[in-house]
Amino acid sequence: MKIKKIFGIIFIGVLLACGLCLAYRYYTHLQEAKRQQALFEKRKIAWEALRQKLADEISRFKGETGIVVKDLQANREIYHNKDKLFPSASLAKIPIMAACFLAVEEGRLKLDRQVALKDSDKLTGSGILKDMRPGAAFTVEELIGLMIYDSDNTATNILTNIAGIDYLNNSFKTFGLKNTDLSRRIADYKSRDAGLENYTTAEDMALILEKIYRRVLVNKDISEKCIKLLKLQRISDRLSKYLPVETLVAHKTGLERGICHDVGLVFTGEGDFLICVLTKHSNSNSAPSKEFIAKVALHAYNYFDQLQ
Repeated sequence: MKIKKIFGIIFIGVLLACGLCLAYRYYTHLQEAKRQQALFEKRKIAWEALRQKLADEISRFKGETGIVVKDLQANREIYHNKDKLFPSASLAKIPIMAACFLAVEEGRLKLDRQVALKDSDKLTGSGILKDMRPGAAFTVEELIGLMIYDSDNTATNILTNIAGIDYLNNSFKTFGLKNTDLSRRIADYKSRDAGLENYTTAEDMALILEKIYRRVLVNKDISEKCIKLLKLQRISDRLSKYLPVETLVAHKTGLERGICHDVGLVFTGEGDFLICVLTKHSNSNSAPSKEFIAKVALHAYNYFDQLQ
């Protein structure tokens, strides 16, 4: 009898311990669920406040704009004129970069291929190649890099000639871009003035950036190559202008007469977001557009910063 009582006490003790353990686990689960719900509500309120701030900025902007801002973790999106066509300027270099890497994947192109610079390749505008001597040799990989982080128009022209405009446009469709195409070479201003223009939308730029971020633009390797180069972008007078200096931004700018853009991925401790701001203006210079883009980026960044 004594042994039975001892076993009975032990059994009851075990039951109580299990009950307490289960109760504690339920309690902690409940507390975590409440915390997540509170965080969700906080993010929802903050997101709506961001929506209003962006609407206010848009109403004050003297020009046309297409915008997409997306919280890549919560999958929330704010947009304005996201499918409106804008001259792409140097934003076209993002899908051109992706198409060149796709050509390498398909065996149509080799990254280590040496290309000699010719006078006929040289285009005005951004980049260092236009000032270099003919005959200087560069690999395809070096040209892709110069096209992105130095926005080199001559490098872009060489790559466009190698890959072919038809191949590039077909690749853009493969990537899922609906309204992005090349009708002329980058910085071919004579053709532009004759009415031939390259176009894109904030929606298309957001699509290709998100595919790069998710590492699903063709495959993980191509996506990694793209994001690595976008992180090396040297121009910091738009998206990153008002952000803390340590903020990592992978982006590409675009600038022509009456056109000013910046699109990219911003990485923060509280979550990552993509932001695409395309503008068209009639100002004497692009300073107001650059300021507008910088303010939109700051509002988006502050959304995450206040969640800490």
